[in-house]
Amino acid sequence: MEETHIMPETITPAVPPTPPVTLSALLAREDLGLRQIAGPTDPGIVIHWAHTSEMADPYPYLLGGELLLTAGVHIPDGPDVSAYFDDYVSRIVAAGGAALGFGLAPVHDTVPPALVAACESRRLPLLEVPPQTTFSGVARAVWQLMAQARLAELRRVTEAQQSLAAAAARQDPVPSVLRQLAQRLGGRAVLYGPDGTEVAGAGREPGASPGASREPAVGAGASREQVEGAGAALAALAALAEVVRPAARTTTPPDPTDRRPHTPGTPPAPGTRHQPPTTPPGTRLTPVTSSARPQPAATPSARPQPPPTPSAAPGAPPPRPQPSSATDAFGDTHLAVYALGAGEGFVLGVATPRREPGDHTIASVAAVLLTLLTGEHQSGAGAARSSALVRLLLGAPPGEVAPLLGAGRWLVVHARPEAQAPDPVAASALGAALGSPLVDLGGDVVRVLVPADREPAPQPGWTLGVSSPAEPHEWPAADTQAARALARARATRAPLLRHAARPALADLVPPADAETHARSLLAPLSGQPALAETLRSWLSLHGSWDRTAVALGVHRNTVRQRIARCAGLLGADLDDPDVRMELWFALRRG
Repeated sequence: MEETHIMPETITPAVPPTPPVTLSALLAREDLGLRQIAGPTDPGIVIHWAHTSEMADPYPYLLGGELLLTAGVHIPDGPDVSAYFDDYVSRIVAAGGAALGFGLAPVHDTVPPALVAACESRRLPLLEVPPQTTFSGVARAVWQLMAQARLAELRRVTEAQQSLAAAAARQDPVPSVLRQLAQRLGGRAVLYGPDGTEVAGAGREPGASPGASREPAVGAGASREQVEGAGAALAALAALAEVVRPAARTTTPPDPTDRRPHTPGTPPAPGTRHQPPTTPPGTRLTPVTSSARPQPAATPSARPQPPPTPSAAPGAPPPRPQPSSATDAFGDTHLAVYALGAGEGFVLGVATPRREPGDHTIASVAAVLLTLLTGEHQSGAGAARSSALVRLLLGAPPGEVAPLLGAGRWLVVHARPEAQAPDPVAASALGAALGSPLVDLGGDVVRVLVPADREPAPQPGWTLGVSSPAEPHEWPAADTQAARALARARATRAPLLRHAARPALADLVPPADAETHARSLLAPLSGQPALAETLRSWLSLHGSWDRTAVALGVHRNTVRQRIARCAGLLGADLDDPDVRMELWFALRRG
């Protein structure tokens, strides 16, 4: 009975987390002396790794994308081995093997002609490995080329990040970021607004030649087919943007009774949404999470659709998670969309003629920058904060401006990082963690104005001082409270300290009398704020020289000298607890 093999479908290579190596780059290594003797010579053929096997059926041991190396030990004896080689090569192709390397000596002096014919028939690249080249040397060369490719990819991503950041600092940040992104990816970059219309775009149209203009126009000399193809690709990109657009921001769903046709490249009827176009076979649409590399594409049948609206019928399946990005292909054009994180419905779309390993990372950086550039200025809260700032600059009192920022009382938070001086990015991240965009970076301290109903929590890597809840007219006093709380927190190595808001004995004295007494008692220290602040910190920290030095950021000997100076000017014995108590009450009122 004749033995047959059931041939499985060709598997998709399991892509490793490193850039692949082109077969042509491996053949160009003169130290290896490799020579291709059969199979296609497409410069786009890539290798993900090298593997050595002498199995007659290597299929179960391959992941796909390998350069399989063999010395032919498994080849049976006999005059006609054509059937054996045909089955052997077909199994490699079915496993997703990228190429086959046949080593000369010590088993075979030449590559069997039947193997050459089988590789040519199955379109599997066949390499001749000379006797002086070891298989381990070939594998090492593959990994060296991968390391070089990885370094080049990292350099490309780093340079792109720097150029995008520089573009975001220009006077026209949004168009500049889109132009830089389109230049780095060699395609078209588009920013879609909450209603699905194109807000801004840059780069050449899909299908344009590399030397063509990078502006939106395809060109006067373009053929009708090119113009229609570019329009259809951009229409597909606009439709793909609807997949990642937040459901709460989308427009009204289309009326099922509306039978009006919608042609690609034209806006939908009023009150309707873009619908994903019917894509030709071989295209893909894949939601991608925010990772460094896109995930393998799904089949067309597994294409994600826009999530159902919250008013889904009872008993309906739960809505699938909203993807943050998605990819598709329209002919030879690669499409990718990214939902901007501000939640305002803006989407970044990219159409490129090819897909490089670092493209997703570069586009993700651009999406983050565009989130910062669009969400703040387009939202109502951002407009209110701008209005509040303008009114303050024009002389309005805080009590009049505060309603624009929110109702109720506020907390002032002072924060210092534990490791290094804060930067604007770290300050913004701290504000986001505390639930407030009202952040001020000044020197080595970050100040955040937080609504009183949002209780600040300790933040890793930060030391926080929190004031008591305050009305707008009390903000200056609350700022002082937060600064003192931060100083105590740093001195006691506590991650967060709050200003004590409970009534004190000093509150039993009429404020006017208490303030008059404080000014009289502390008069010798007037005009010397450093002495008064040092005395205040020293008393609050129970006379600890070291903690006071940490709180004030000075040397402990400086603290000793200042306290001695205070004792001399005040003519007081600072070791007496009654004197300390009286001075403490005065300092709180002074």
